Amino acid sequence: MPAASAVFPGASWAAAPEAEPGSACRRDLDATRSYLRTLDTTALMAVQDGRVLFSEGPAQSVSIVFSVRKSVLSMMYGKYVANGTIDLDRTLADLGIDDVGGLLPIERQARLRDLLAARSGVYHAAANGGDDAAAAPPRGSHAPGSYFLYNNWDFNAAGTAFERLTGRSIYEAFVNDLATPLQLEDFDLSRHVRSGDARRSQHLAYPFYLSTRDMARLGYLMLRQGNWQGRQLVPADWVDQMTRQTTPAAQMHPPHTARRGFGYGYLWWLLEEPQDSPLAGAYMAWGVHGQYILVVPKRQMVIAHKRQVPVAGNWNVSWVGPVAFLRAARMLAAAPCSAGER
Repeated sequence: MPAASAVFPGASWAAAPEAEPGSACRRDLDATRSYLRTLDTTALMAVQDGRVLFSEGPAQSVSIVFSVRKSVLSMMYGKYVANGTIDLDRTLADLGIDDVGGLLPIERQARLRDLLAARSGVYHAAANGGDDAAAAPPRGSHAPGSYFLYNNWDFNAAGTAFERLTGRSIYEAFVNDLATPLQLEDFDLSRHVRSGDARRSQHLAYPFYLSTRDMARLGYLMLRQGNWQGRQLVPADWVDQMTRQTTPAAQMHPPHTARRGFGYGYLWWLLEEPQDSPLAGAYMAWGVHGQYILVVPKRQMVIAHKRQVPVAGNWNVSWVGPVAFLRAARMLAAAPCSAGER
């Protein structure tokens, strides 16, 4: 779709024209809705050609999105890489980044780009859990850049490096660089603060609390190659870099991570789909329990999904895993619902 004809939301999303009753599009959307109601989905919103094609559940409800935060940080890096504020080839040693108990000399040779690719070779404890650190090899056993491990230390230290080099907090930069120009409807800066156990690591996590409809705006910015109503919020070549494969699924560690069948770019997961799949070329932000921003360029579509936690104060609740979510996503992406087919 040419940039000149792109449709963007204003203060709120516009709905796509409804499909004719009995049409193939309507049947497929109804089937997707029936399937979603068998899951523990809180909300799902699918945007196609800039308008809301499908919505289920309270899309305005705000909750923690877990590791989606990492993909958001990667988006924020782009502006500062482009203007020279951030040099991805600088090392931890260059930046004076260390940690509790000290990093090893080989670990301090990790570059910023290694952190974004989850290939730092740093296996220091992270300030928070929710990664594959239990499967980490011995410290100092792998040179930076040589070995993929989904490790929160990398992602948190990338946050520290961002703040150190830009002189801005992650959250303030997010408001100025993304939330305000995108007109996020539900973002509340006051509830955002870095967190974690500083006794384990001085590099804290940076949780984000987003609504499903605001997640869709972030995904739509990615689909539009970082351009929002003519303003380049994220450099287009950075969008390409984030979503270019640095690690195919087969090269991931531990084995259960490789078996998922997703590659990795710079803090974005890349689907490895056959060319005839409606999801071929798609990529996603993914947080535990079932937080997803899936970008499907082949269908000019973004699908945002939320499984809100905690539930009645309980964090130990069921998930909507990627197999279940992607089944719904395939149904939506395969539905004959583009503007010319309704």
